[in-house]
Formats: sequence, C-alpha cells, structure tokens
Amino acid sequence: MRNARIAAAVLFLAIGTGGGLAQDSGSDTLLGELFRRNVGTREQMFRAFPPHRIVGNVYYVGTESLASFLVTTPEGHILINSNFEANVPVIQESVAELGFRFEDIRIVLGSHGHADHMEGDALVKELTGAGVMAIREEVPLLEGIRPGGKPHPVDRILEDRVGGTTLVVHLTPGHTPGCMTWSFETVENGETYDVVIIGSVGMNPGYQLVGNTDRPAIIDEYTRAYERLRSLTVDVPLGSHPSMYRMAEKHARIGGAVNPFIDPQGYIDELDLNERIFRLRLEEQGAD
Repeated sequence: MRNARIAAAVLFLAIGTGGGLAQDSGSDTLLGELFRRNVGTREQMFRAFPPHRIVGNVYYVGTESLASFLVTTPEGHILINSNFEANVPVIQESVAELGFRFEDIRIVLGSHGHADHMEGDALVKELTGAGVMAIREEVPLLEGIRPGGKPHPVDRILEDRVGGTTLVVHLTPGHTPGCMTWSFETVENGETYDVVIIGSVGMNPGYQLVGNTDRPAIIDEYTRAYERLRSLTVDVPLGSHPSMYRMAEKHARIGGAVNPFIDPQGYIDELDLNERIFRLRLEEQGAD
C-alpha cells in the first residue's frame, strides 16, 4: 500500500498493557482504573504533549490524555481526532511546531462521537476548509455535538468496507454504535509498517451489558469489534487516548536504535486487557 494520499480519486476509505491494574478485582474497580488511566485529569486533557513524529508520515499533535494524529501528504494533510473544541488551538500550535501548516489539513476524521474526541471538528473545518468524514452509524451521535450551537459538519458518509489504497476505516462498535478504528501503511527507512488507531473498546464503571434496553445488541457489537481488531495486522498500535499505547513511556525512548512505537505485542496486550474486563463484566451480569 502506498503512503496516504489525499486526492479523492485515491482516497478510498473503507470502513498498553494493563500494568498496575488490580488483577483480582471486580469489573467496576478495573473499569474505574482503566477510565482514570485513559482520561486522566482535566489538566491532562488540555495540556499539550510535546508534538513528535511517531513513524513515517504520522505525527502526534494531541494533549497528555487526548490523542490527535496528523498524517501528512504532499496533497494535503489528514487530522484524526480534533478533540474538545478548546483543544483545537493546542493542536494548531503542535502542527506548526512540527513545521507543517494547519491550513493544509484537507480531511478531518475521528475515533467516535464523544465530545472529547470530535467536538472540535466544526472549528477545524472553519479554520482550514477541510472535509469532515464519518462512518454512517456514528452520524446520529455526531449531530448531537454542537459546541456554541454550531451544527456538527459531516461532509462525507463512510461505509464499513475492508480494503482500500489509503486509509481503511473499520466499524468497531460497542463503545459507540459507529466507533471507528483506522488502519493504513506508512514507510520509514525503506520499511513498510502497518499502523492501527483504535477508536475504543472501553466501558465505564456501572456500564450495563446484559439486558441493555437502549442498545440490545451491545454484547454482539463488542464481540464483533474484538473480532475485527484481532484480525488486523499491526506494527504500530495507537489509540484515541495515548495511554492505550503507552505514549509517554515510548516518547521517552525516542532516538534509540529502534523506534519504540513499533510494538505489535503492545496491541495484543491492550486488547487482552480490555476483553478480559469485558468477559468479567458479562459473567458478573449473568450472561449465558
């Protein structure tokens, strides 16, 4: 697969380990610890993390606890996760610090329709003219995100489809009905690497799986998400929260002989951790 390109003709969008978590606790305790690990404090949500290159043409431009990624191309750039609207100036400054023009962003994508990941879409579109794209199943949630009363833009509806020549969006539902995981290839030092940005497979404490009348298919959705995620080939795992791939720890090792973000086992570890809690939750709620 070639490096990400922005031209519409070729933009065919298809749709960390658990160290420190209490091993013998109930699912609510584990979910609480995982939630705090991912979301962090309010200060961490809005404090910039040093922008940096992850691999190839993929860069980090988010905060300490809310991930935002820039994929650069000669035809224009792709932003994945605008985060809260108040995060947009932080992202803008991080893009500039890396030597790129924020105005050259041409496509805005996201992980799922929660404000901490996609509330800033309208402002990014206003500042850059970029098109906002999302999978069909997530549009109703996105339409409910209206910072300052602004409607949430969705300029192109994506379908869940495996394949493509640029970025591939995978429907990995459960956390939200249209949770989006992105996969693509990039090249570094002549080597091609598979990058995957997990949308989320998380649950909050108190989350109802068995007998959820609002979303009766929720168990099947999570099950399908794990099946899809485990089917992917991954060299560089990333996520909507940087703790999902141990960003801070890996960032501290940048400059060594090996790129620390190349971590296929880390991807498996993160899925194993979340699925173990998911299965425990089902057992506690009396699933057959």
